Amino acid sequence: MAYTTISKSSEHFNTKLYTGSGSAPNAQTGVGFRPDFIWLKPRNLANSNRLHSSVLTDTDYFLISENADAETTNNNCITSFDSDGFTLGNTDAGWNGSYNYVTWNWKAGGGAGSSNTDGSTNTTTTTVNTTAGFSMSTYTGTGSNTSIGHGLGTVPHWIMCKRLNATGFDWFVYHKSLGQGKFIVLDSGNAEQSSTSIWQNTTPTSSVITLGSDGGVNASGGTYICYAFAEKTGYSKFGTYTGNGNSNGPFIYTGFKPGFLLIKNRSASESWYIMDVKRPGYNTNNYYLLPNNYAVEGTSTSLATSLLSNGFKIDNSDTSMNTNGQNYMYMAFAEAPLVGSNNIPVNAR
Repeated sequence: MAYTTISKSSEHFNTKLYTGSGSAPNAQTGVGFRPDFIWLKPRNLANSNRLHSSVLTDTDYFLISENADAETTNNNCITSFDSDGFTLGNTDAGWNGSYNYVTWNWKAGGGAGSSNTDGSTNTTTTTVNTTAGFSMSTYTGTGSNTSIGHGLGTVPHWIMCKRLNATGFDWFVYHKSLGQGKFIVLDSGNAEQSSTSIWQNTTPTSSVITLGSDGGVNASGGTYICYAFAEKTGYSKFGTYTGNGNSNGPFIYTGFKPGFLLIKNRSASESWYIMDVKRPGYNTNNYYLLPNNYAVEGTSTSLATSLLSNGFKIDNSDTSMNTNGQNYMYMAFAEAPLVGSNNIPVNAR
């Protein structure tokens, strides 16, 4: 049993669905906390994944996960991060048209935070939720090997870095299973790659993330955002599994009921996939969206996956999720712990 100190996952992560009104302002409530990181995607419109953060230039600024663009703005698309959600400030179809939307919301430390001085390079600002193992930082690159503090107090297992002030630089992702000499790119379907110029061939520590000199993470004068996640028992898991090529695929134990699941084939060029427990589909046919593609919500049964009370099960033999002998990495956050503070096990979906 994965007993946890986070009995109510929705105080730190939550999925919020809404339908655009085509009018503004349009306040969205029901997140359950003030979100510091909002990942937003139209479900029935082929349009971008938009990532908003309290440490970007303003609430109106965002990044797009499926391309290498710099941060950008769009006329008050989001005007504020509120105590129980956020407010949409325009009628653009990417946020607030006559479509259905999903947002995945994380709580950091509230607001922009302050500079972290643990690394060789001070961050411009860092906001941290040590309880849930999540921090966001912005920093200015030096052009030579350096390190930045993340503030988690424990070793991060998943890191995403993105350049803010220039276009043409990918999203670089670290996963504990890749090791310090490898990375994978969020905005493409490429398999894992090797380089010493991204993480400087150095494993992150409980205080710092080490950066090489690649322009995607540390160009002189470049500005960047870094998201860092640490595992918390019963709340988050950043693991791997090996495919068996069978429609009766592997079961992956997380110790909680996944509310959000992101999967990527490490071994081959395949898309990233996101599933959650709020959108329709349900076991085994959970609907999915693609972080590296602006396509509409997918409903294909060829990617059948079950979100269970204590993990998830792959119910397909598709190369995206279950090629025999290939390696897959995942990020999962809980809707509910397997056993809560009342010692009552949760139900499956």
